[in-house]
Amino acid sequence: MFSHVMIGTNDLEKAQSFYDALLGTLGVPPGRVDRHRIFYRTKTGVFGVSKPINGKPAVAANGGTIGFAASSPEQADAWHAAGIANGGTSCEDPPGVREGAAGKLYLAYLRDPDGNKICAMHRMA
Repeated sequence: MFSHVMIGTNDLEKAQSFYDALLGTLGVPPGRVDRHRIFYRTKTGVFGVSKPINGKPAVAANGGTIGFAASSPEQADAWHAAGIANGGTSCEDPPGVREGAAGKLYLAYLRDPDGNKICAMHRMA
C-alpha cells in the first residue's frame, strides 16, 4: 500500500545516529543522506527522515505512530534497547505482549529524539 513514510527532524545528524542504530537491529542498512534527508531503503519500502522543506521546526504528529516489523520478541526488545541507548525514550507500556482484535502482538514503543512515536511489532503465532 505504501511506497514510503517520511517524518521530520530538527537535527539530521542526531536522527541518523538514532535510526542507524535502531533500524540496524531489524537488519536495515545505514541510511543514505541526500542533502536535508536520510533514506532507509528495503525491499518492502522506504523510510525517510527530513528537515522540513518549509524551514519551520519539525513537530511530532499527535496521535500518529509508525510501526516497524520485528521478526521476534527478542528483535523488538533489541530495537527498543537500541532506541533508548541512542536518545529515544520509552512510551506507552513496557515492551510486551498485547491481545486484542488483531490477535496476540508483541509491541515495543518509543519516541525518537524529535518526539515521533514509533513501534516495533511482532505478530505472535
